Amino acid sequence: MRYEDAVASLYQVPLDQFVAERKRLADALKAAGDKAGAAALAKRARPPISAWVVDQLWWQARPAFEALFATAQALRDGKLDAMAPHREAIARLRSQAAKILISAAHGATEATLRKVTQTLAALAATGSWDPDPPGALSLDRDPPGFEAAGIAALEATPAPASAPAAAPAPAERPAERLADEVARQAAEAERRREHDEAAARAEAAAEQRRAEAARAKATAERHRLEAALRTARGDLAQREREVAELERDLATARERVAQAAAVAAGLAELLAQRDN
Repeated sequence: MRYEDAVASLYQVPLDQFVAERKRLADALKAAGDKAGAAALAKRARPPISAWVVDQLWWQARPAFEALFATAQALRDGKLDAMAPHREAIARLRSQAAKILISAAHGATEATLRKVTQTLAALAATGSWDPDPPGALSLDRDPPGFEAAGIAALEATPAPASAPAAAPAPAERPAERLADEVARQAAEAERRREHDEAAARAEAAAEQRRAEAARAKATAERHRLEAALRTARGDLAQREREVAELERDLATARERVAQAAAVAAGLAELLAQRDN
């Protein structure tokens, strides 16, 4: 195992397993003869939850991360129309970070997601993970300033020669305000996304309730028909028993009629003989 592979493996494990996995990998490097790599790995700090989830975004949502770097490069190249796609890329990664946090049984708090957004903005501004390897942050990153993001401030319009000297231009907003604005817009995009998802979930739940009500109604109707069928079959069986009984009674009556006819015929014959 190489040191780089050990680092990549370490920063993909669940956060509560980080320390144990760091020791295991350091021991593996030492056993493989890389004592320097083992010592360096043992010194790598366990990241806070906000930095850890940014690392997971790199390993689990690479296309979205690459889109973030691409839009940031476009901004550094002066393509200001890339600002909206850049904010959308941050919002998508922020949304994915919330899902990763929840699935890992961590709280997706606003404070954590704000730090995630600022770190994403910092990485995008420099276009690099340096000094950390990609996907191996040990700490959150500070938000970038205008120059780092590649967004040049607009120059003031020169004043006419006869005009008095213009007052100094206001200082550019601090780097934190840029990060706040990016974070705010990303959070707003995320709130809209969550609102749309909540509306979709509510509609799906309503549709499911309607489907369940329809299934319950169909089941109740089926049960009613099955009960009616059982009753009808019971009635049919009863009528068939009654018909069989009547047929037996009819056969008995016919037999008795035949017997009575035989008796009458015998008596008639005796009477005729006596008359003769």
